[in-house]
Amino acid sequence: MAGALAFGWTTLAVTAIAAAQPVCSGNVYLTLDTGNMRHADAIAEILRKHDVKATFFLANERTPRGDFSLDTGWAPYWRARVAEGHAFGSHTWRHGRFIGDRPDGSIRYRPQFGENAGRDLALTPSEVCEELDRVTAVFESMTGRALDAVWRAPGGRTTPSTLTAAQSCGYAHVRWATAGFLGDELPSDTYPNEALLRRALLDIRDGDVLMAHLGIWSRADPFAPMLDPLIAGLKQRGLCFRTLREHPQFRPPPALPRELAAQLSLR
Repeated sequence: MAGALAFGWTTLAVTAIAAAQPVCSGNVYLTLDTGNMRHADAIAEILRKHDVKATFFLANERTPRGDFSLDTGWAPYWRARVAEGHAFGSHTWRHGRFIGDRPDGSIRYRPQFGENAGRDLALTPSEVCEELDRVTAVFESMTGRALDAVWRAPGGRTTPSTLTAAQSCGYAHVRWATAGFLGDELPSDTYPNEALLRRALLDIRDGDVLMAHLGIWSRADPFAPMLDPLIAGLKQRGLCFRTLREHPQFRPPPALPRELAAQLSLR
């Protein structure tokens, strides 16, 4: 009898656990670029409220506090996100634009912040890796955790040689779905929050990568609060939120030897 009772309680417990798990009609992947960090705390609270894990793409960008997003003053923020189980990728150290490949095998790169900001530079493939790896080195020193093997070019703009170089140091590039562009960097007078939210709720589908920022300088009416109804609405549609660690397309790529990557970029 005791064994039967134990079996019965175990069955009930398993059934209760299964019932508590959300039934997913699909998965979506929320990604958050650093931006100016103005709404970083508010967004973290929204993610906690909905028990959503996101993927953060980090660059060392200027913030309204007068510092930069990967300065030591932000270490408590990043350690808290690590403890919550989020994923993290590189967004380049200086948040620069990859403009084009040069005949000599170098890559035109224009940093937005830090050393040589606003100047066109010619990076070698190994220097592209340094631009990505510097983020993980600083992040690991602050949090004890390395980045995941993903990166995003600022503006989503890449070149063939840039992608080859990034692969040589183990990073898979991640863009976003057309429907997943949440529009938080668009002017709010012509793209009001309600319209952006309505479009996202209608258009986002299973498998989409979503993209927003932790703060945008130029938008007058911040989009960040709209993440609350957006997440709630997508969950009501049966969509579950995953990090890119769980996305089959963005498993760590086989790293090319850096010497081979340099040779390929010369072709």
